[in-house]
Amino acid sequence: MSNLELEPQETLCGAEHAAVPAIELIEPRDVPLGGPRAMPVRRTLPSKARSLIGAWCFLDHYGPDDVSRTGGMRVPPHPHTGLQTVSWLFTGEVEHRDSAGHHALVRPGELNLMTAGRGINHSEYSTPGTTVLHGAQLWTALPEGSRHVEPGFERYVPPVVVLRGHDGETAGEARVFLGGLAGSTSPVRTHTPLLGAEILLSPGGAVVLDLDVSFEHGVLADNAPAVVDGADVPQRSLAYVPPGRSTLLLANAGRDVLRLLLLGGTPFDEEITMWWNFVGRGHEEIVAFRTAWQRQIGAEPGDDGVPFGPVVEATGGDSALPAPELPHVRLRPRGGSRERNAQ
Repeated sequence: MSNLELEPQETLCGAEHAAVPAIELIEPRDVPLGGPRAMPVRRTLPSKARSLIGAWCFLDHYGPDDVSRTGGMRVPPHPHTGLQTVSWLFTGEVEHRDSAGHHALVRPGELNLMTAGRGINHSEYSTPGTTVLHGAQLWTALPEGSRHVEPGFERYVPPVVVLRGHDGETAGEARVFLGGLAGSTSPVRTHTPLLGAEILLSPGGAVVLDLDVSFEHGVLADNAPAVVDGADVPQRSLAYVPPGRSTLLLANAGRDVLRLLLLGGTPFDEEITMWWNFVGRGHEEIVAFRTAWQRQIGAEPGDDGVPFGPVVEATGGDSALPAPELPHVRLRPRGGSRERNAQ
């Protein structure tokens, strides 16, 4: 998915680890994607409070949306660099096309992971048969050693894992799409240690999950409030759990099934700058990415070739998205271990 904000903010990304409460709440902010019939999303990463959780640097949560009213997802061709996109649907269907030649239908319970690497462009459209669209779009930042890899695409359908409460009775289920949890391990390659899982908790259900103590984690409450290690997490909010925990208690105090997204990873120690759809290292690189895309689509004079691959043919004949204007200040990379040590 593209970041379609007309005035995207420079995002100074790093893994901030000053002294924080055991559970830190990140409230979503509403962001319209597109024009008059914009698709509304709720963004919790990046936020003022926290830029990354592990290498997870972007989290848009949307729906359930009535496509007849919102227009659904309509994201024309746009570029990416230095990241992986993770598409995870709860309801609906999205058509994906990218310049590396991949064409896929994103469906509920199926991971679609696109590696941008040195540069790619893609489009995403909800399909005509979709009436309700509900899911999450996430990005992970690629580390220095991997950010110039060839573009790629992977699809994985994780099995359902039964989760049991302290009494041994079934308390819910999980689908582990990245990393490992509750005895299930995803074969999908990541470039830093990561965890991604959808968890469904039965009404009144509670589970204790074993964690990697080196990971920091985030828990998104999708359709109802949740309880995370005794902390109340409002619906649609993200709970941040710092490293050092070996277990995590998740509970559903409601009368309906509760859906959660559990994300995790080792703190990302590199300084990066994220602007629009690019993850780079410093002002000059972001400017170069933008210029190359503008020239490739004919929005600015010049010829840099096709660094993002041939522009994909969009559903409905939409034109490729031009990049917004850069802010009138120098973009400053921040974050990483140096910033944490200074806090």
